[in-house]
Amino acid sequence: MSEPPAAVSDAMYYTEAADLAAVRAFVRSHALAFGLLPARTDLLLLAVTELATNTLQHTTGGGRIRVWAEPDQIVCDVLDQGPLRGSAPVMPPANALGGRGLAIVERICDEVTVTADRDGTLVRLRLRF
Repeated sequence: MSEPPAAVSDAMYYTEAADLAAVRAFVRSHALAFGLLPARTDLLLLAVTELATNTLQHTTGGGRIRVWAEPDQIVCDVLDQGPLRGSAPVMPPANALGGRGLAIVERICDEVTVTADRDGTLVRLRLRF
C-alpha cells in the first residue's frame, strides 16, 4: 500500500474513548477544508468512528488517523497495532450483538483497503468528492 504524500505530516493519535470526539473533530476539519461536502464528511466520520472504536475495543496502545486529499477524493488512514482478523467483512445476523463495524465501513466508503503486517493494521478509506 502506498504511503501518504510526504506533505501529510499531520496525524491524530487516540488512546481512549474520551479521545473519539477529538478524532471526529480532526477528521471533520480536514475533510471540510479539503472540500468534501458535509453529507460525505458525515459518512467519513461514521466510518472513522467505527474503526477507531474497534481499535479501542480490540487492541492495546490506541491508534493514529491521517487525512489528505488527492485530486478526486479524500483519503483517510486508520492505523493500529492490532492484527487483521478474519477475511472479508460479512454482516452478522440481525440478532448478533456486534461485529458490524467493518462491514458498515465497506458499504459507506467508495473504497476500503485493509492491510496488516507484524506492526499492526492499516485501514485506508477513500471517498470521492
